[in-house]
Amino acid sequence: MIKDGDYLRLKLDNLEIEKQNQKFTIPLSDIATITLEGDKMALTTKLLAKFAHHNIALIICDNKYLPCGIFQSVGQYHRTAKRSLEQLNWSEDQKQEIWSKIVIQKITNQRAVMILKNSESERIEKLDELLKNVELGDKTNREGHAAKVYFNSLYGMGFTRENNQMENYAMDYGYTIIRAYIARLVAGSGLISTLGIFHRNEYNSFNLIDDLMEPFRPLMDYYILDKIIPNYKEYLSWEARCVLIDFVNQPYLLNGKKTTIDLAMQNYVQSFIKAMNGENTEFLIEITLEGMRGV
Repeated sequence: MIKDGDYLRLKLDNLEIEKQNQKFTIPLSDIATITLEGDKMALTTKLLAKFAHHNIALIICDNKYLPCGIFQSVGQYHRTAKRSLEQLNWSEDQKQEIWSKIVIQKITNQRAVMILKNSESERIEKLDELLKNVELGDKTNREGHAAKVYFNSLYGMGFTRENNQMENYAMDYGYTIIRAYIARLVAGSGLISTLGIFHRNEYNSFNLIDDLMEPFRPLMDYYILDKIIPNYKEYLSWEARCVLIDFVNQPYLLNGKKTTIDLAMQNYVQSFIKAMNGENTEFLIEITLEGMRGV
């Protein structure tokens, strides 16, 4: 997270940040994502090229401190052409089956958040009903119906994602952090980010990323309810934004082993590729809220 750094330079294989006549040096190999804030900042195309070579996702924020752009690498995977051909050959049946699993994971995690936040039992039962009725490819959009029940349970019946309130500011920021990290993993795996399995908007360069990040959204929601809402009452402060970025470093229990959310994301993307190429959706690992809370 870099706020109002004067200059960003490449120094050997390190990022050098000059800020108020002080210099800070960080090895590029230690960096996964960089978030830039502020208007007074200069960096070179040579440094950007190095970010791409190291598969570092660069997130740029606007003057309201909200992420508005992502710079990511292209073609760094050693067998990009082979991976692209595999992706183009994924069948419609595979896509529908894996999307059903992703939707079930997401709604299951939403249900877990509702239970932990003491939502009314009838609303949890409503989510149970939606969960049981997820069809192949979620043809009846149980995901959309579940989202309405979920957000209204957490934030009240008048809540919408368009409201100008702290919860939405935090979710917009937090979801962009997840999106940037998944984008980094997708690019690093040689996948075509525009070719989603469910999201197919012709104007969206991140269709596949938007598919893969779905199970992680409720984990971010819980993190916001636990770390942000009780502690930061006003518009997202610098400290609050740093806490949101730190989401990817949180402990996570994956298959009985202690890891972190960023590594769980990496395992999730790799399991997705294995499931799609092996035509067996059982390869897709489960992302659960319990994994985040069970460490």
